[in-house]
Amino acid sequence: MPRAIVCLLDSVGIGGAPDAAAYGDEGANTLGHIAEWASEGKADLEGLRAGPLNVPNMDALGLGAAVKLSNGTVPPNLSDTPKGGRFGVGREVSKGKDTPSGHWEIAGVPVPFEWGYFPQTEPTFPPELVAEFLKRTGLPGILGDKHASGTTVIAELGEEHIRTGMPICYTSIDSVFQIAAHESHFGLDRLYEICRVAFELTEPLKIGRVIARPFIGETPDTFKRTGNRRDFAISPPEPTLLDRNAAAGHQVFAIGKISDIYAGSGVTHKLKGTGIPQLFDKTLDAMEMAADRAFIMTNFVDFDSEYGHRRDVPGYAAALELFDRRLPEIIAALRHDDLLVLTADHGNDPTWPGTDHTREQVPILVFSPALPAGEIGIRPSFADIGESIAAWLGLPPGRHGKSFL
Repeated sequence: MPRAIVCLLDSVGIGGAPDAAAYGDEGANTLGHIAEWASEGKADLEGLRAGPLNVPNMDALGLGAAVKLSNGTVPPNLSDTPKGGRFGVGREVSKGKDTPSGHWEIAGVPVPFEWGYFPQTEPTFPPELVAEFLKRTGLPGILGDKHASGTTVIAELGEEHIRTGMPICYTSIDSVFQIAAHESHFGLDRLYEICRVAFELTEPLKIGRVIARPFIGETPDTFKRTGNRRDFAISPPEPTLLDRNAAAGHQVFAIGKISDIYAGSGVTHKLKGTGIPQLFDKTLDAMEMAADRAFIMTNFVDFDSEYGHRRDVPGYAAALELFDRRLPEIIAALRHDDLLVLTADHGNDPTWPGTDHTREQVPILVFSPALPAGEIGIRPSFADIGESIAAWLGLPPGRHGKSFL
C-alpha cells in the first residue's frame, strides 16, 4: 500500500514568480544565484566548500530542468535533462511569502486572508499590545521592540536580558512576533508560557506565528540558539492534507517544525530534530515506523534560518550539497509504491538585499519506483502538490488544486 514522503527544503526557491515585483523581489532566484556564485569560484573564507555547486542527485530528479522551466536558465553545473522522476514548478497563489502560507498551500489549503505585519519602525509593536503583554506576564519590560535578525539581536541584547530578566522581543518582514530568552537564566517553560500569552494577544491581529527562541551561553561570543524553538501558530482555515489523512485513520509524521506550522492539527506522530543530518535521521526513522498510507513531512529549516536569512551564500551552498549527499539514503529506503516529493515553501535568496524571504516559484521533484518519468509543467498553485499526494494515498479530492499524477 502506498505511502508519501515530503522533504521540504525551506526557502529553496527557483525564481520566476510572476508577481515578484509586487514584493520587491523581481529577479530573485535562490538556487540559481547560489549556483552562479559557486561557479565563479569566489572566496569562501570559512572553507566550507569549493568549486561549482555539486547536487547530482537532486539534479537527476530534475532540479536543473525545474529551474529552467521556472525562469529560462539552467544554473551552472546543473542539467536540463533529468534521469528519472517527474519535475515541475510550483507557483504560490497565497498572499505574502511567509512560512505558514507556503506550507498550508502545499498541504492543499491556500491562505484566503491577508496576514498582519508590524511596521518597520522603532519601536515596532503597538504600545497597548506591549502594555497588556507585560500586565499578563508580570514582566518588568521588554528589550528589542524592533525588526531584527535573531542571532544579531541576541548578541546585542543577550547580556542585558540576563541582567534584567526582560525578554528580547523582535519581528521581521514576516508575520511574526519572536521572543528570545535564555534557557537557564530565564527558563524554557517560562519562555513558552509568555509566548502563549503573546499568541493570544497577536492572533486577533492576524500575526501568523509567535516563536519562542531559546538560547544558551554567557557572552555575545558564546550565545547560541538551541533546538528547543517552538512556534505558536494560527490554525489553517480548513482541513489540510494532514487532517484529511489522519481523519482517514492513517499516520501523519511531522518532523522538525512541521507540527508547529500546522498548529499540531492532523499530526499523529511528532519528531523533533536539529540540523540537516538529524532531520535526515528522523525522516529515515519515520519511514521505518510508517504503516501503509502514512504521510511523512519534514521541514529542513536550516536552508532558511541558518543561511538564507543570514545571507550566507557559501553556507547555503554547502547545506544543499550535504542534503544531496544524503538523499540516496531516502531513495534507497523507498518501497516500490512510496512517493517522494522534494519542494519548497518560498525563496530566501542569499544574494538579495535585506534579510527576508523572497517571492519565488519552487521546484517540484517527484519520484517513485512505480512512477514513470516526465514533466508536470508550471502548476498554478502549490495546492496541486497536496492534491497529488492525496490521490496517491487514496484520499478523496480536496477543494483546491488538481493532481498532476
